[in-house]
Amino acid sequence: MQNIFNQCPACGGQLIITECQCTRCRLQIRGEFHPGQLAALSEDELTFIQVFLSARGNLSEVERILGISYPTIRNKLDEINEILNLGNAGQEPLPPAENGSGEKSAADSRKKILQKVADGEIAPAEAVEIFNDTAGESE
Repeated sequence: MQNIFNQCPACGGQLIITECQCTRCRLQIRGEFHPGQLAALSEDELTFIQVFLSARGNLSEVERILGISYPTIRNKLDEINEILNLGNAGQEPLPPAENGSGEKSAADSRKKILQKVADGEIAPAEAVEIFNDTAGESE
């Protein structure tokens, strides 16, 4: 299924969001807003990520919930990593880069968010929203 918020239904070209409106006060904001990195994922891939996060990365639990094998889980993770340009995730991490304000890299921020999900401090859906928000800020 084609992601209507990411690709044009007529030609398949990339879409940008040009207007947002508040549901409560009807404030309208016009501009050029790019969907977050997770918008590139299909509904099936997003469901997989939600199950993976709710299982706190326990692959046996993911196998049980989704009824798929360990190799299928690994393939799905590789596929999602490729889409999100995280193909080197299994390699030795680079030392964190710091910017002028002393903030750590985006990778460290992602790890902290995922740890909060694993610790039950935030829901997987909230983590997805945070990832979408931070991806939009970096573009």
